[in-house]
Amino acid sequence: MSQNDVTTRSNRGQWENAVEGRPELSASFSSREEAIDQGRATADELGSRHIVEDAEPTGAPTDEG
Repeated sequence: MSQNDVTTRSNRGQWENAVEGRPELSASFSSREEAIDQGRATADELGSRHIVEDAEPTGAPTDEG
């Protein structure tokens, strides 16, 4: 990954956006769609890539069906 790349991933039932080298820009969301939308917008603002890491189903009620 390069500086300012944004990665959207599942983390313990929530979705988070992590910005490489810029932890102050990282954020958590309750829905995958919201995290992806915001991650894409952040990457666009920074002129960087947006990567979505799909999570393996855990059987938790928050899993997408």
